[in-house]
Parts: sequence; structure tokens; C-alpha cells
Amino acid sequence: MDLNADLGEGFGIWRLGDDEALLHLVTSANVACGFHGGDPSTMRRVCESAARRGVAVGAQVGYRDLAGFGRRRIAYDFAELRDEVTYQLGALDAFCRLFGTRVRYLKPHGALYHVASTDESQAAALVAAVTGHDPDLPVLCMAGSTLAQLAVGAGLPVVAEGFADRGYLPNGALVPRGTPGALVTDPDEIATRAVRMATERTVVAVDGTVIPCAVDSICVHGDTPGAVSAAELVRASLIDAGVPLAPFA
Repeated sequence: MDLNADLGEGFGIWRLGDDEALLHLVTSANVACGFHGGDPSTMRRVCESAARRGVAVGAQVGYRDLAGFGRRRIAYDFAELRDEVTYQLGALDAFCRLFGTRVRYLKPHGALYHVASTDESQAAALVAAVTGHDPDLPVLCMAGSTLAQLAVGAGLPVVAEGFADRGYLPNGALVPRGTPGALVTDPDEIATRAVRMATERTVVAVDGTVIPCAVDSICVHGDTPGAVSAAELVRASLIDAGVPLAPFA
């Protein structure tokens, strides 16, 4: 099982989360590319640390929305979104190459992640950017989403992702942020959910129903309160359950 976290989301003098601590725990790092968070110096620092530790680097691409942290839906022209995603991929890959590695996958961030799960135009723009940059680059996203379907149709590898620290609706979608049950903050509960995803391939939705959740990568958000403690417990619990941890890419 792959364990991933969103990293490098601070910029300037503002830091978000503990990138260095999380890089000791995860197997893949979703690195912000400067649009929703991050900046060139942060990208360089995280890529260097990830390469040194053997952590796979993925491009966490988002809307051009630092003020809203990429969590506000933006209506984009297809070509504009394609080109902005291509720009982010290229920027992060340049820093990866400084340290003998490369961008190993793409994962959308925030509102783009959710919009591309259902919106064909924005999902297609992501797919076009990936195929133009590297037609072998995996896309990390929700299984069965519009993005996943279009990526498969374009011949891209798709990796199904689960969220140990986010609530699920009975239909398999995530509970929208800002509503009750959206975030899971108790480290023990997060770890229990991660083990269940890895071993039983299911998750308990907010209404108590058990729903399928067959994933190959589990995310712990770097900006969630207590993220490092939760990631430590998730990693230890997965290993104790006999689940080997390794990057998918």
C-alpha cells in the first residue's frame, strides 16, 4: 500500500504543516506546484528531501488560487486549464531533476480534484496535460470518477485513492468540507480506517453503512490538525496489520 500526503503547501514566510516530519512517514509526496500553495523555494526543498528519502514525488496541481487555497471552484476554458496544469507539471519536474528524480504521478488538489471527478471538460483538460507531458504518468484520483474514466480511455495508468481522514457519503463521494463529518481528526480512528481500507477494501460512511473502497494509495492530509501523529499511527498500524508500504510509482 502507498501512503501519501499533501506537502509543500506553504509559501514565502508562511508554512503549512510539517513537511520534514511527514517525509519520514509517507511513501509518496503530493507536492504543491505554486498555484494553490507552494513556491519555487518550497518546491525545491521538498523535492530534495523526498529524493534523499526515496519518497516518490507527485505533482499536486490546482487552480490558480493562493488566496482560496485552491478550494473554490473556478470555471476554466479547457485550453487554459490544460496549459496551467502543464505549467505546474513542468515546474515541479524541473526541481525533481535537480536531485536525480522526476515527477512520478499527478494528483489534482482541492476543488479541482472534486470538480474533475464529475466535470468532463475539466477532467479532459487534466488528461490532455498529462498525456502531453508524459503519456506514462499515473493519475491519482477517486476510483470510478469522470477523471479516472477519461484517463483510462486515454491509456493513462490510474491509481485509486482513499482518504483515511475524510468522511465518506454512502454513494462513495467525500463529505463536502465545511459540513459535519467532513474531517476525521482522531488519530486512532484515522488509523483504523486506513487499515480497513487496506485489508477489507471498505470504509464506513457517515451514516454507518459499509461501502466498497478498493484503493492502492491512502492519503493523510498534511494540513489536518495532528497530521504527523495521525500519519505515524497510520504507518505503524498498517505495518502491524501486515500491509507492506511502498510507492505505487
